[in-house]
Amino acid sequence: MNDEKLIAAAREAAANAYAPYSEYEVGAALLFDDGAVVTGSNVENASYGLALCAETNAVSKAMNDGRRAGLVAVAVVGPLDKGDGAPITPCGRCRQVLNEIAQLGGTDPEILCVGNDEVRRVKLSELLPHAFGPANLT
Repeated sequence: MNDEKLIAAAREAAANAYAPYSEYEVGAALLFDDGAVVTGSNVENASYGLALCAETNAVSKAMNDGRRAGLVAVAVVGPLDKGDGAPITPCGRCRQVLNEIAQLGGTDPEILCVGNDEVRRVKLSELLPHAFGPANLT
């Protein structure tokens, strides 16, 4: 799968976001080494602290489908008409959640941080250096 298709899958997921409070719809698409793509969107809650990010929902969906390895890339998109148009990156919580599934499979996925006119490509290890994960507990 190429970057454009992965980004399109994230945009399609963002269309399903439930974001009545922030009106900031986010979509994420996880690409696995077997070509499977798992998507998620943000789900807000009237009790703001209970909101779930797109990346967290996608990882949860993947884990519930039995996926524990093979994460190679993640695309994260936000709305084209909000903010300054700069590429968005996963929040700290999502970086940790992505790290869990990446460490389980021994991968360092590339994160495609999508903006209006730019796609910033970074490794998860660059976004979350010295990460705490499953290996720290053994």
